[in-house]
Amino acid sequence: MKREDLGSLSTFLVVAEERSFTKAAAKLGISQSALSHSMRRLEARLGLRLLTRTTRSVAPTEAGERMLETLRPALDEIDTKLAELTELRERPAGTIRISAPEHAARTLLWPAVDRLTADHPDIHVELNVQASLTDIVSERFDAGVRLGERLEQDMVAVRIGPRLRMAAVGSPAYFDRHGKPRTPHDLAKHVCINLRMVSGSIYTWEFEKDGRELNVKVEGQLTFNDASLIMAAAVAEHGIALLVEDRAAPSLADGSLVRVLEDWCEPFDGYYLYYPSRRQPSPAFTLLLDALRYRE
Repeated sequence: MKREDLGSLSTFLVVAEERSFTKAAAKLGISQSALSHSMRRLEARLGLRLLTRTTRSVAPTEAGERMLETLRPALDEIDTKLAELTELRERPAGTIRISAPEHAARTLLWPAVDRLTADHPDIHVELNVQASLTDIVSERFDAGVRLGERLEQDMVAVRIGPRLRMAAVGSPAYFDRHGKPRTPHDLAKHVCINLRMVSGSIYTWEFEKDGRELNVKVEGQLTFNDASLIMAAAVAEHGIALLVEDRAAPSLADGSLVRVLEDWCEPFDGYYLYYPSRRQPSPAFTLLLDALRYRE
C-alpha cells in the first residue's frame, strides 16, 4: 500500500458509510465521476472488489466489510493524534460529536456546551439527540450519554449528573374524581398515560421500596413516545403519568400536578458520559468533560 492510497481509503470509508456515490461526492466536495474513478483505481491496485454497485445504492462486498473493520479504528486513531496537535495552539479547537437522550441533552449537556462555546470560539459541538442506544464507535461519535445501569464495560465512564427519581403524577381534578393510588397495585384501577419505547414496546412502570422491586403494566387511552406530551396530558386531566422528577417539578410547584406513590420511587443511578477507553481525549474534549463532570 502506497502513501497516496490513504486518501482513497478515506474516500472509500465515506462511500461505504453513505452507501451512495451521490451523497459521498457531496460530502467530500468532489464530482461523482472523480469519486467513481478513485474507487475503481483503488480496487484495481488491491485486486479486490470492495463495493457492489446498483442503480439505486452502493454496498460493501465481504472484502469491503473486512476493510471497514480495519479502517474505522485506524482512521479514528489518526483523527485522535491530529486532534492532539491542537495542544500546540493557544486555544483548544475542533469538533466534538456526542449522542445523548433528550432529557440529558436538555438538562446537562446544553448548559455546559452553552458556557464552553462562549468561552472557546474554536470549539464546535454537535449534539445528536436520540432516544435509542447508539453504538458510538460505529457511528463515529466522540462520546455518548447513558444511565449508569446501561453502560458498556469497555468504555470510560464519567458521572455528569445526580441520581434521578421518577414521579407518578396526576392533576388534582383527576384525583378528586378517582382517588389516589396507595400502592403500585392500585394503578390497575386507574387511567394511566403510557410511554412507547424506541423498541416499539410499552414501558413497564418500575417501582422500588425497601429493596422490593415491582414492575407494573398500566392501561389508558393515551400512549406517546414523548415525555412532554405525557406531562401535558397529565395536566389536562387525562390520567396518571410516570415522569422523571425534575421534568414534573415545575407543574408540581404550581399545583397543576400532584404527586402519588412517592415512597415507591427510590433514586437510581443517573447519567454518565462515556467514550472508548482506547481513545485519548483531545484538549477540547477534555475541557467539555471537565465542564460536565458531576461534583457533589
